Order: sequence, then C-alpha cells, then structure tokens
Amino acid sequence: MTSTITLAEALAAGTVVLDGGMSNQLESAGHDLSDELWSARLLAEQPDAVTEAHLAYFRAGADVAITASYQATFEGFAKRGIARERAAELMALSVESAREAARRARVPRPLWVAASAGPYGAMLADGSEYRGRYGLSVDELERFHRPRLEVLAAAGPDVLALETVPDADEAAALLRAVRGLGVPAWLTYSVAGDRTRAGQPLEEAFALAADADEVIAVGVNCCAPQDVDGAAATAARVTGKPVVVYPNSGETWDAEARAWTGRSTFTVGQVKGWQQAGARLIGGCCRVGPDGVAGIAEALEAA
Repeated sequence: MTSTITLAEALAAGTVVLDGGMSNQLESAGHDLSDELWSARLLAEQPDAVTEAHLAYFRAGADVAITASYQATFEGFAKRGIARERAAELMALSVESAREAARRARVPRPLWVAASAGPYGAMLADGSEYRGRYGLSVDELERFHRPRLEVLAAAGPDVLALETVPDADEAAALLRAVRGLGVPAWLTYSVAGDRTRAGQPLEEAFALAADADEVIAVGVNCCAPQDVDGAAATAARVTGKPVVVYPNSGETWDAEARAWTGRSTFTVGQVKGWQQAGARLIGGCCRVGPDGVAGIAEALEAA
C-alpha cells in the first residue's frame, strides 16, 4: 500500500529497507542497458519493465523504490533526439512507474517512492560520476540540476534521492537546487575510504547537509561495502540526521568496458553493523538484487 506516514516519520521510528540495483534487475530480465541512457531508455521504450523491476524489490521486502531517473536528464534525452516536453513526461513516468509497482505489490506495510537524481557525470556516461571535478562551478551545476528536480518534484515522489554524488561542490549545488521544491531529499555520496570520490574529507562533505531542512537523511551509496561503517558513523556524528546507506556488491565498474569486474563482498552479515553505526535506511546499489534485499529485510527484522 502507499504510505500514510512520511518517510521522515518512519526513519524516526526505526529502520527502513531500500531496494537494490535497478540496472542489474532489468538486465536479469533480459533487457540490454548498453545505451548511454542506461535504465532511463526503458522509460521511453518499455516502461512496464521498470514497474516489474520495482515490483520484484517490493515483493522481496523493500519499503522504498528508487526510480529509474538516475540518468534521466534533459541534456541526455536531447542527445537521443527526445524533445524537452517528452523528456519531462518520461521523468514523471519514472515516479508513476514506481507508484504503480507499489499498488500492484499489495503488501500491508507502508511503501514509499524516491525520485532519483544522479550526478552531472551520469549524464556524461563516461565514468566521471566516480571522479567529480567536472570543471563546472557550483552555480553551473545548480542550473543543470534544478530543472529536472522541479519536474521530478512535481510528479509527487515521497523523497528526492540526490545520489552517487562524487564531489562536495556538486552536493552544494544540489542542496541549493532542492530548496523550495516542497519535497524532502536525501543526499548520498559515492566514496572511497573516508573521502568523497573527488578527494574531500567526508566530515566536510556531510557538514554541508547538517543545516539543510529539506534533507531527511545523509549517507553513502554506490561504494564498496567495507566503506560503509566509517562513513555512516561520520554522517551520523556530523549531521545528527538519520543515515542512508546502499553500497554496491563490492565489484568494480570498468567504464571503458562498461562491465563489472572482481567479486562480490556484500553480505547480509554486515547489515547489523551499519545499523549500529547509525543507518536507518538500508539497501543495495549496483549488483545487489532482490535476494540481497530480502536478506537485508530479514536481518533487520531479526535485529
């Protein structure tokens, strides 16, 4: 069912389960995501496939679905010849697809929808989302993000997921861009150890969100599982806000080959430690599928 309480209220009361990777779930269903638009391409071509992917996660135990809009930008769609009005419709459709999955799930617990907004580098589709430092000012980055955040907010999600942010400068731009939209947000960095991907100390990066009233949770995603504990503890200490964590499987993305390498280091045994470090919104990112999310849900229920 759709929720009668806000996500912020749920986080104040306990721990909430996030979904897993949208791309790997779509690929496991046989969809080709080699295009630069990634999962956003299916919003235009096979939107029901996106709904089915969300549904698999809700049925696995997820309470929150993250929309397929991570790589959905006006600029990215324009490269494929998709006009601005149609691009806005597809962004809104990403929210509706997740809502439809919540309706189809027919579960007794509250369900929420998080509208994904990926970093500027996701639009470039060249791996720079894992580096940051694009050579753009905070003002320029704010101008890039604000129009699509307006569209996503107008579609009525429960929260905006400002995710996989590699750079504190981009976080500052995103925090400015969500002001006045009337929808709460969470902010998650992609990290390496105790620093952002761009190399800034996490204490400084998280501090940007400490006084942002719109932000209901702060944390990390799309990182190695072993980087979560320290980052979660730092986020909780610096901001005093609930912490959100959803790491990758532990494999490494090869941007040139557009493929994952290495082995998985994600285990449900890590979940309790993340919760103890302050995490209240816990899920998985790339390569963590419904089975992983079911394991997270079970681990949290037993905690």
